[in-house]
Amino acid sequence: MDEDKNAPATPQPIYETIVESEPGTSQPTTPPNEVPSQPPIASEPEIVPEEIGEEATPETFKPPLINLDDAGEGASNKTRFIIIGAALFFFVLIFFGLFLLVRGLGGAPVKKVSLEYWGLWEDKAIMDPIIKEYERQNKGVTIHYDKKDPHSYREKLLTRSKEGNGPDIFRFHNTWLPTIKDVLAPLPKTIMSNSEYESTFYPVTKKDLKVGDTYFGIPLEIDGLVLLYNDDLFKTAGIQVAPKTWNDILNYSAKITVAGPSGIVTSGIALGTAENINHFSEILGWMMLQAGAKLSDLSSSEAVDILSSYERFAQAPDPRWDENMPNSTTAFIQGKVGMIIVPSWEILPIKTVAPDLNFKVAPLPVVPGNKQISLADYWVEGVSRYQKPENQQAAWKFLRYLSQKDTMVKMYELATKTRIFGEPYSRVDLASKLAQDKYIGPVIMQANVMQSLPVMSRTYDNGLNDAIVGYLKNAVNDTVKGVSAQEAFDTAGKGITEVFNRFDIK
Repeated sequence: MDEDKNAPATPQPIYETIVESEPGTSQPTTPPNEVPSQPPIASEPEIVPEEIGEEATPETFKPPLINLDDAGEGASNKTRFIIIGAALFFFVLIFFGLFLLVRGLGGAPVKKVSLEYWGLWEDKAIMDPIIKEYERQNKGVTIHYDKKDPHSYREKLLTRSKEGNGPDIFRFHNTWLPTIKDVLAPLPKTIMSNSEYESTFYPVTKKDLKVGDTYFGIPLEIDGLVLLYNDDLFKTAGIQVAPKTWNDILNYSAKITVAGPSGIVTSGIALGTAENINHFSEILGWMMLQAGAKLSDLSSSEAVDILSSYERFAQAPDPRWDENMPNSTTAFIQGKVGMIIVPSWEILPIKTVAPDLNFKVAPLPVVPGNKQISLADYWVEGVSRYQKPENQQAAWKFLRYLSQKDTMVKMYELATKTRIFGEPYSRVDLASKLAQDKYIGPVIMQANVMQSLPVMSRTYDNGLNDAIVGYLKNAVNDTVKGVSAQEAFDTAGKGITEVFNRFDIK
């Protein structure tokens, strides 16, 4: 504790000097035989040498004298020392405060990091509030979000990343990992451990995004195929409930279909062709998953049977769909088809164009006796391995923030300000929030049984998916022309094998 410079000085002892008699001077004596009128004055006590040291004598020993002038100078110096010490202490406080400010509230020194984030579907109006809040919490981090055109996006991502001017963070499709693995940075286990990852997201991500013991992306959504049905057409046909099995699909579509002299007027379901059915390849791939067929072996009896079953919906003697029908989505909007199978995001343009259309959404039908299965169609956020290590670390930290419950809920709420629903949550622990939603509840109901195949028609990848979709389209078109399903799939299978070899897919 600092001494109070205004406190009174400690009293100093004052010693009185003893005056000795002059030599040769006699002391007055009492006359003989006379009693003194008062006691004699006692002489000064003799100083005993043992009490003051062996060498001391009464003549040489004197108590120390204090110079009062010197004492005043010492007090003045002491005051100056206190003032100087206080000034130094104040300077240290200022320096330490500035030091803390530079270090960012006592943490590691603040390093400025600027991240480029390429998105595809979400507008800046949704992403910017989330980004600004993160920047506020993480001083020195700046994130620029850029919504890209999906056409040729994958090629631009690869080219610019390898040239050193690509994004730090980017969105990619769940089927793209084999085609963009050269630019993907691994997810550090210090950011999210494998056990946390697998308990947070749906099982399909483990197959899609894991290589060896490492994950290469964080999903912010989940999506897949669902069945849309026109409730008015159902009621007109006397149907009161959604189809649950393939037997229901066959029965319902037969009741709804109305044929005219030049073809079908009202279709029961959009199945059987390729040119005028949106997502025909996804439907065909999903049917193959149900049957246990593999894209790598289209010559198998399981795969050939699926192609035959699919194209039968558009063939005599009992067609439910034909090539003269409008595009399947357009036909659904116009009330000309009772059922279509699409990813849930197709609901958004349908509601925009036909807000009064009375339709409902249901999970996909199952093969009687089999378990439920759906085809996954979702997007993932990845980090570029071509960026500096500090950028990669900052990017993964931001993606972990985006994948937190509160952040996902906020993003969803921001999305619903401009459309009827946001991206379905990729977190298992948020399923209950959407399970009862009339539009995307069926997605969540099927999320645990989703599987993936590179047969997606709207990734615009100009690579794996688009090439395989092309071979499947040729196969379906060949069957419409009379080619057998076996021959059509034999040809398609050879092409798909070449695609798999190109991207080193086993």
